[in-house]
Amino acid sequence: MKRYIFLSALLLLPACRNETAQNLPGPMTMTPEAVGYFCQMNIIEHPGPKAQIFLKDNPNALFFGQVMDAMAFRMMPEQAGEVVAFYVSDMGDAPSWERPGIDNWIDADAAYFVIGSTRMGGMGTPEAVSFSDERAAQDFAERHGGQVSHLADIGKADVLGPDGAMTGNIPAAGPRGSSAEDYAERLRGLTDEKKEKP
Repeated sequence: MKRYIFLSALLLLPACRNETAQNLPGPMTMTPEAVGYFCQMNIIEHPGPKAQIFLKDNPNALFFGQVMDAMAFRMMPEQAGEVVAFYVSDMGDAPSWERPGIDNWIDADAAYFVIGSTRMGGMGTPEAVSFSDERAAQDFAERHGGQVSHLADIGKADVLGPDGAMTGNIPAAGPRGSSAEDYAERLRGLTDEKKEKP
């Protein structure tokens, strides 16, 4: 009897996993109204790969002007929401670096990322360049430097910098004349807003 119950439970596991996968939100088309979570700028106007994240119980995507910013968001200890889906631009399917595409999204867990290349992201800072195809990622790394990694292999130091303060991704000056300190202040403000919520 115990053996029968165990086998029945094993047969139900894949069904549960499929149901969960079907309930995950799919990626949203990046429109001209898509605004970066950190920078609050229209990100479609900027080059390089983009990202979007869905939090539990929120049907709207959080868009990011750079993949590295989305990775930082996930690693921030103050980030309270549960990430249920994370999508990145497939730069192997992008029209160009300047036009990364609006619907060529791939699951970040399945992507290949080039870390440490000479190409800067849309906000002018180091980027994790995403691809669905490993060979395309390797070709990019051969042309622009960097190494190919999976999301699970990218550590906090790669994203947040050696001191964990996201120093590598704070732009010296944004389009609205913001300084690195202004950017850091906005990040602290986002954290404070979350702490104030009941």
